[in-house]
Amino acid sequence: MPRVVLATHNPHKVEEFQAIVAATRPDLEVVGYDGPEPVEDGVTFAANALIKARAAAAHTGLPALADDSGIAVDVLGGSPGVFSAYWAGHRKDATANLELLLDQLSDVADPHRTAQFVSVIALVRPDGTEDTVEGRWPGRLAAAPAGPGGFGYDPIFIPDGQDAAAERTVGEWSAEEKNTHSHRARAFRNLVPLLRTL
Repeated sequence: MPRVVLATHNPHKVEEFQAIVAATRPDLEVVGYDGPEPVEDGVTFAANALIKARAAAAHTGLPALADDSGIAVDVLGGSPGVFSAYWAGHRKDATANLELLLDQLSDVADPHRTAQFVSVIALVRPDGTEDTVEGRWPGRLAAAPAGPGGFGYDPIFIPDGQDAAAERTVGEWSAEEKNTHSHRARAFRNLVPLLRTL
């Protein structure tokens, strides 16, 4: 079975990617990355995704996928953006990040709480060829977390396109719903033609 390495030490992302990949390429195995973590010093999602994918491809000799993603809040000029995982400091504390973002938006009324999750996926092959694809998931931010599911900012993100009377945060969605609609799923749909070449 052909394999592709996912350049992350985050087990949530490995599970999510395997589920998404299985829906379109059941013959392709996503394996976790156990190599050194490169310094993500890019200032865009694409730059950071490429840094991680290049490191994983070089370390394993396999085609490598890397996702760089985060939440972009319109009233904050697109922040946290590439700093989403470190918004409250370098400890990568998801709860602290979420609480800080809610505190920063505490005086912002609902119509102005628009945001989007952004995912850029890089594919780097052992021969050095590189591609990136992007997915965006628009919505707005709730005033308080809701739901036990997901991770990161999921409990405060309300995706667009829901029935107004039954709106839920991603924290209240099933994993299957999220894997179908998320920013990563949208980016992955753009990646499928590239995966067929592996």
